Amino acid sequence: MSPIHDQTYRHYEGRREPAGKTWAVIAWAGIRNMLAKRAFLGLLIFAWVPFLVRAVQFYVAANYPQVSQLIAPTAATFRDFVSQQSTFAFFITIYVGAGLIASDRRANALQIYLSKPIRRIEYIGGKLATLLFFLLGVTLLPTLLLLLIQISFAANIDILRAHPFLPASIVLGTLMQSLVMSCTMLALSSLSNSPRYVAILYTGAIFFTLAIFGFLSAITGGTRMAWVSITSNVSQVLDAVFRQPPAYQSPWQVSLLVIVALLVLSISVLERRVKGVEVVS
Repeated sequence: MSPIHDQTYRHYEGRREPAGKTWAVIAWAGIRNMLAKRAFLGLLIFAWVPFLVRAVQFYVAANYPQVSQLIAPTAATFRDFVSQQSTFAFFITIYVGAGLIASDRRANALQIYLSKPIRRIEYIGGKLATLLFFLLGVTLLPTLLLLLIQISFAANIDILRAHPFLPASIVLGTLMQSLVMSCTMLALSSLSNSPRYVAILYTGAIFFTLAIFGFLSAITGGTRMAWVSITSNVSQVLDAVFRQPPAYQSPWQVSLLVIVALLVLSISVLERRVKGVEVVS
């Protein structure tokens, strides 16, 4: 005969995590899940290739005075690097973000998440942190490292004397860019059960608004309508943050307002769509 185990009530003997840290558990689980994928690791490694190219450029500029005037790093150099990394950030946003909420909706996991002592803001915060971790890892981190490398190779802080705003510009610029991409993707991911459909929606939103801007520019003969494009708004604000001449005629303040409106809209969509129980009429 099999033994009969005692099923009487016993106190929980495990460790209790402090309240408010659930988002970190969700974020860490998402990060580990993505790092387990070889294809994604290959994308991350490839995203750091431009960093190596720029590091070589900084080394040559610091050690060969005859070419330093041509390739010496300036604030524009770091602005261009952030723009260059946005291509990799785009693919990472699709790869990581499309299924962050959509996959949970498809598996009806939202009911499981939110039926436990997990607040909606913690769930969204954990998903947002997952995507921000990888986006900042290919934008903020390599850009700051490049600044440190430049100071190390030059053995001085002349670049900071010439551009004292540069560290703050790097942090604010990359954080703004990453937040726009992350919040937009999470909002779209909450609208569907299919990560593939979400990826198409995000790609369509980026390129459709860019196409509208191109069409309006062709009609008006100028770039004052740049604010209709998501990527153009980000670019315009980045130019202002790095104190570079604007690429478009549209005021950067207008682009900033559009970005704020997009973030508010994304948060509103998440607030409405992330629920423990769906009511079907």
